[in-house]
Amino acid sequence: MAGVTSAFVSFMKEGGVYMYPLLTAALIGAAYIIERFISFLLARVNADKVLAEIKELAREKGVDAAIDHCKRYRAPLVKVLKAGLEAYKEKGADKTAIEEALSRAATEELVFIDRGLPVLAAVASVAPVIGFLGTVSGMMHAFGAVAIAGEVEPTLVASGIKEALITTAFGLSIAFPTLAFHVFFSSQGNNYAHKMELTSLDLIKFLTEEKP
Repeated sequence: MAGVTSAFVSFMKEGGVYMYPLLTAALIGAAYIIERFISFLLARVNADKVLAEIKELAREKGVDAAIDHCKRYRAPLVKVLKAGLEAYKEKGADKTAIEEALSRAATEELVFIDRGLPVLAAVASVAPVIGFLGTVSGMMHAFGAVAIAGEVEPTLVASGIKEALITTAFGLSIAFPTLAFHVFFSSQGNNYAHKMELTSLDLIKFLTEEKP
């Protein structure tokens, strides 16, 4: 463990000052990736199963029982369905009122689904730029050493070139996985929103046609 720590510290020093903002970007990206995974795990729910349970309870025991059933879930999709049931309870089979309640709830809950994506996009965009700045800095150090010495010696330019290559590689190694996770989470969010819309439409049809 000590050897790994020592190697990492040496790696950071060789990369120069731009390694520290890159490390910060990497930690921020990792934190948001973990947070997104946890959020999507909490949001997972079998929408068809829950909707079937809601319908059955509403038919047999009334809307209040269906609302109470929704309270057992933390998933954003179920919270949206709960909002539709509450609108039905308050205003009856008024399709417009139910649609508005579902739409408002969906807008609020989708913020939870999309949260953190702009940060991941920013990290994926900024990391290569910081890496490029490190590249420029490393080359400046290399040529500065040559200018001071008055002659080209491999040992004079090696550290500067190494700094340039390390920051470039580190920046890209942060950007690529962060961008991949951003695309993945965006896709998951779009799928979730689509499922939420379909389930909401099914609930509207049930409440306005069957009037439980």
